[in-house]
Amino acid sequence: MAKTWDRELNVLFLCTGNSARSIIAEAILARDGLGKFRAFSAGSMPAGAVNPLTLDVLRTLNHPVENFRSKSWEEFSGPDVPQLDFVFTVCDNAANEVCPVWPGQPMTAHWGVPDPAAVEGNDAVRHAAFFDTYRMLSNRIGLFINLPFDALDRLTLGQRLKAIGTTRDTSSESAA
Repeated sequence: MAKTWDRELNVLFLCTGNSARSIIAEAILARDGLGKFRAFSAGSMPAGAVNPLTLDVLRTLNHPVENFRSKSWEEFSGPDVPQLDFVFTVCDNAANEVCPVWPGQPMTAHWGVPDPAAVEGNDAVRHAAFFDTYRMLSNRIGLFINLPFDALDRLTLGQRLKAIGTTRDTSSESAA
């Protein structure tokens, strides 16, 4: 039976370092899902700082960046935290790690994308990797926020969330 959502849904994006992919995903959902979703991000082994190229890309795309920080997923496991509705891993390392047991049994899915911070090369090549990550996550988040939540049962919604994680954006691959 479909559930009617009567509040903003809380979404946590997880990655290992919480310095690039999960921060980008949080920024996208915070803006595009405004009023319907509250976005958070965290890492299993936080880097301690947000990657400067992450902040450059977000600034370039007119996202506010003042409040982003690299933080541990432990901040979301205590008694006084928002009840999570969805938890998405956005990097391969976090998908293979043992995640905490989240109160309220949020729906989970793996939406892994390549790590832009691992790309080597000149500034243009590295910036392009961060913009590519932004594009991939923006496409997936767009699919997510446009799901007919009220019309989907939990099983079907879970299947749709997992399918979003396997979505291949071929716009940059088609030239290869």
